Amino acid sequence: MRPFVPMEMRCNDAEPIRSPPVHRTLPNREGRISKQLMKGIKTKMKTRIARLSLAASMACAMAAAHAQGVPLDKGKLYGNEKIQTPIGTIDLQDSYFSDDASKRLFDEMDYQRAAQAYIWSMPLVSITTWRDNQTKAYGATQDTDFVVLESLKEKRGIVTANLTTPYIFNFTNLKAGAVEIKYPPGKTAGGVLDFWQRPVMDLGLTGPDKGQGATYIVVGPEDDPAKYKKDGVNVYQSATNNIMIGLRILDPDPAYFDKFTSQYQMGRAGQPLAASRFIKGKDVEWSATAPRGLAYWQKLSTIINEEPVRDIDKGWTAMLLPMGIGKGKPFNPDARQKTALLKGGAMGELMIRNLQVNPRYTEVYWPGTHWYKSFDFHTEQETDARVELDERATWFYEAVASTKGMVNPTPGAGQVYMTTKRDSQGRMLRADKNYKLHIPKGVPVEQFWALTLYSENTRRAYDNGGKDIRSVNLDSRLKDLKYNADGSIDLYVGPKAPKGFEMNHMKTVDHDGWFVYFRLYAPSQPFFDKSYTLPDFVRMD
Repeated sequence: MRPFVPMEMRCNDAEPIRSPPVHRTLPNREGRISKQLMKGIKTKMKTRIARLSLAASMACAMAAAHAQGVPLDKGKLYGNEKIQTPIGTIDLQDSYFSDDASKRLFDEMDYQRAAQAYIWSMPLVSITTWRDNQTKAYGATQDTDFVVLESLKEKRGIVTANLTTPYIFNFTNLKAGAVEIKYPPGKTAGGVLDFWQRPVMDLGLTGPDKGQGATYIVVGPEDDPAKYKKDGVNVYQSATNNIMIGLRILDPDPAYFDKFTSQYQMGRAGQPLAASRFIKGKDVEWSATAPRGLAYWQKLSTIINEEPVRDIDKGWTAMLLPMGIGKGKPFNPDARQKTALLKGGAMGELMIRNLQVNPRYTEVYWPGTHWYKSFDFHTEQETDARVELDERATWFYEAVASTKGMVNPTPGAGQVYMTTKRDSQGRMLRADKNYKLHIPKGVPVEQFWALTLYSENTRRAYDNGGKDIRSVNLDSRLKDLKYNADGSIDLYVGPKAPKGFEMNHMKTVDHDGWFVYFRLYAPSQPFFDKSYTLPDFVRMD
């Protein structure tokens, strides 16, 4: 009979792998191979061919793996070695690599640094965006100008704004000299923040004046506070040149606003003080949400050049320098730098959003639910051991400002902001589904509670086409909410309101994902000992 032809296999361009020739001469009496014997021979040969094919495939795979290199975590990183990395194979020859590999490594380094710098810089860029866009929208031109935000359209500009009381804001710069404030007596609450959004001091009822009025001087980071010390004057130093002054009128008498604003005076320390201008009634749409793309890095470059670099931030400014961002440098990135910044900014935002939705640094407040305290770190943003980097990035991605009353409320004082992004089954909240929140009776507050609806995209008050504040804010002071017989209340969020509960409903639209803040003003003891629990949202469809 004819010999079996050797099998030949190749691994790409490698030398062929051949099976040896096999001869079978097993004649029967008639000089022929029986059908049964022939069938056995064929079966054995198929088995042998299959084994040889498997061996050849494994040889090919091993050859391919050798050609591609070892995984990064298995690399020796010296001598002659091919190393598999997320940016392709790095081919070491005598421990050195090519110019092409060098370029890819620099690109990856800058991309990774940009992603982390985005997380680090969020508080700074957020408040800079707020300053720039509010100033432009409301025509504030003087260091002493305040903007008054009252309508839904005005408040919707602020990231996770409180919609229940008017806001009054001023931005000024201490580079030109310390600022002196003659603060009137009365029922107000306010404070001064630096541009890392940390409190410099409180004003009004929560400040040193305790609502009695006082004189304050705020000194810049490169100034000497001792120059301004004198009896009856409260002197504080800001870590940044830029500061924000925020005020809230708590007196229910509408006439008190005019009284307060006529008495409030402000100016450079040592110079005559004057009444501030309070800009109100504009009803302008605007946005304080930090921008995406290169505009984010433009904001960061601008503010870095307005401020001294703190010792704690020098490592971060060192990482930004190869991307064209630094003290004394105009923002003019080349094509390579733009790519790193664009990719890094996008990845950085996704990373913060992951922290926002899944805050791995903390636990839910009420066991068995998906409710978290939204502000869950120190106003100083650091401890003896570390900067609270992830915590502050989460907060300043979805909110602005910080006060001690947010962080350390006590029974009957301060406020608590609770938030959730998931329903009772752990599913992410969706704009195309309908949900019910059952609020048991006896919410532990000495003032009031409020449920406010926000957009996940902008983190600002949800835009569902409503014209008034109650379209995105339901609170216990509203007289037309429908309560249950036992004193509890059911609130609804979704595209459609249940029949008969239209006044208890906030509408969602399109694919604009949402979340809420449940605010407790002057929380009482059952909140702190957790004897009162707020259940999760329940999806109804």
